Amino acid sequence: MELEGLWWKGQLAADIHQTLRYKELKLPSYKGQSPQLTLRRYFADLIAIVSNRFKLCPTARHLAVYLLDLFMDRYDISIQQLHIVALSCLLLASKFEDKEDRVPKLDQLNSLGCMTNMSLVLTKQNLLHMELLLLETFEWNLCLPTPAHFIEYYLSIAVHDTDLHDGWPMICLEKTKIYMAKYADYFLEVSLQDHVFLNYAPSLVAAACIVASRIILRLSPTWPTRLHRLTAYAWEILVPCIERLLIAHDNDVKEANKHKVQLGHTTTQCLFPPPSPAPPQPHIQQHIPPYLHSQSTHQLPFHHPAPQQQPSCQQIVTSAHAPAFPLQTCSSSLPAAVQARAHLQTAASMSIATVPIEVKPCIGISYNRSYQVNGHYPCITPCFER
Repeated sequence: MELEGLWWKGQLAADIHQTLRYKELKLPSYKGQSPQLTLRRYFADLIAIVSNRFKLCPTARHLAVYLLDLFMDRYDISIQQLHIVALSCLLLASKFEDKEDRVPKLDQLNSLGCMTNMSLVLTKQNLLHMELLLLETFEWNLCLPTPAHFIEYYLSIAVHDTDLHDGWPMICLEKTKIYMAKYADYFLEVSLQDHVFLNYAPSLVAAACIVASRIILRLSPTWPTRLHRLTAYAWEILVPCIERLLIAHDNDVKEANKHKVQLGHTTTQCLFPPPSPAPPQPHIQQHIPPYLHSQSTHQLPFHHPAPQQQPSCQQIVTSAHAPAFPLQTCSSSLPAAVQARAHLQTAASMSIATVPIEVKPCIGISYNRSYQVNGHYPCITPCFER
């Protein structure tokens, strides 16, 4: 069957979608009570990096992170064992969601930098034991819908030739569809970074990713009738999840702009070196993984971006308005830092341990102010070049 892997384009798409919506109603409850919750961001990034290295499908990556979340929520696990648990979750998810030839082999997993730096070696017996423990924990049920299972179906009608861009007809429909897919994939990866998105149904998160992408791309109406009918979600229900996605997007753009400023300052110093030597940098223990540097304090170092006082542009999103009005935002190229977070790609020769891990707290911790969609959204966020 030609469309066997593209179920959202087949005649049974509506039935499959309805089955997934029914299964998400029976998902296990998540309480967010893991003692290692501060390490979750690191291991979610680890799963994403390894999955991209072996070119696993997005559904396998999202299922692996979801399995890890549920398992950590029920057990107190040491850091060394968490590496094995994370990789075992990825193996189970790849066996369930992806093709057999893409499933990572045992020797390939042992060659990862995170394994060698921690002096960990996976054996066939230990791996089978961990997989069996995971399967028993989930009662041998791995058919757990994630936002990645819904996103393609919603993307199939996310852009239509009747949509307007900045109030005008679109010049190139196919190009807009490409940008929509890129931004939807970015917001989908954003949802992996914070366990707070587990409070929403997976189909709702996928729908919110579509709305956030339409907001950034300045497409109107913001929430068209066709998407409302397909997802069965009203605008008001989506607003809280959209807020969190846009906050994370705003944080990424601020980090990218800050990084550009630092690079420019470094280049200037190289071209015009100061007359006196630079002060010595503090010594960093290179043999210890980055996420263990603050192990003595039992928590990871959080990075709190400084809030911008004067946003470069504003976007008015009214939750009470009819979603037929366009939203305004600024347009430029998507920063490299945002793309890095969205795809988490790494070269095959790069060691996992060499990838800098930056752990950020959940949105409620880093932002004390309310960030409402029915207010003014400070947007420094650029779009793809059109």
